[in-house]
Amino acid sequence: MLTNSLTKTKLSDPFIYSLLKNIGSKRSLLDKLESIEINPEFSNIVSNKEKGQLYIENQFHKARGFRKLHVEVAEFSNNLKILHCVFFPDPLFNIPIFGMDLVKVNNIVTAAIVDLSPVSKKINKEIDISLKKINKDIFTNKRQIPEWGNIFSKNVFFASLKSEKEQDAFYEIVDEYLITLVRFSQKILPDFNEKNIEERISYQKKYCAQQMKNEKTSLVLLKYFEKDWVDKYIREILFDF
Repeated sequence: MLTNSLTKTKLSDPFIYSLLKNIGSKRSLLDKLESIEINPEFSNIVSNKEKGQLYIENQFHKARGFRKLHVEVAEFSNNLKILHCVFFPDPLFNIPIFGMDLVKVNNIVTAAIVDLSPVSKKINKEIDISLKKINKDIFTNKRQIPEWGNIFSKNVFFASLKSEKEQDAFYEIVDEYLITLVRFSQKILPDFNEKNIEERISYQKKYCAQQMKNEKTSLVLLKYFEKDWVDKYIREILFDF
């Protein structure tokens, strides 16, 4: 059953809704999937202040191999729409971090990024080969990774989407990244070596620290909320490691 905000997304933005549906479909394939309860203050956020209307909905799950599966959908003042998704692995597993963000301003997708980011120096060749095979030549406006983006893999994809054809192509890329992740997670075994666990924790901490250097997230939220609330949201909900 769809929540109110997801129903709104279905009606107001079919592309974001299609991505949401696909993420949910692939997430359902993970072993031992279950929902995670979070601070009710952050699960469904609605504001109708003079600065403009907004809603944010957060969904949290966990599964075998994953400590947190986070999906966030947000709409600000009807002209800014965001889909944010991060699948953080359990440090017992050498599973990459799935990350996807889509930003739509006045119905134009200004930013679309997806990656399977490493959590150790040991890169899985099977994943690397699979992602390199995905065709990404159709896009006319590929974007440069920001300076803080040294957390991403060599297969990170970042572009603005200039047409419906490019939106469809990005959907397919996200689908392939998710398929690769799910298949890999289903067959990988836990690794109890303490040094390896510490390395994977360190990589996740760096991932979160670098993501928090992206000031665009806080600048948008600060238009609607106090700084203490924004800092808490970013550290507890978005990047908590």
